Amino acid sequence: MLLSHGWAKLSNYGTLATTFPDPLGMGVGFTLGVAIFAEFFCSLLVVLGLSTRLATIPLIGTMLTAAFVVHAMDPFDKKEFALIYATCFITIFLTGPGAFSLDAFARLRGRR
Repeated sequence: MLLSHGWAKLSNYGTLATTFPDPLGMGVGFTLGVAIFAEFFCSLLVVLGLSTRLATIPLIGTMLTAAFVVHAMDPFDKKEFALIYATCFITIFLTGPGAFSLDAFARLRGRR
């Protein structure tokens, strides 16, 4: 998610700013900004294990919007990747960060 989706959108912002879908009618620039925030910055937080549960919320919302709004009329195979990502992020939200995350490290340092 971080590199193939988030970085691709961030590095091509100028090109995408006029062609990106705006399924909720909030403006193309705003919608693209929210997608970049979720797919790049929140994905980076999940990779680092920092504010993990909080970072998955925008990712879940973005993936569910992609599956059920952007690809609403498309066949299932177009929705499948967004639903797989959403399922992974929901699982991470429910289970939390792992033992080798920055969140776990911060908890350990806080106990001392």
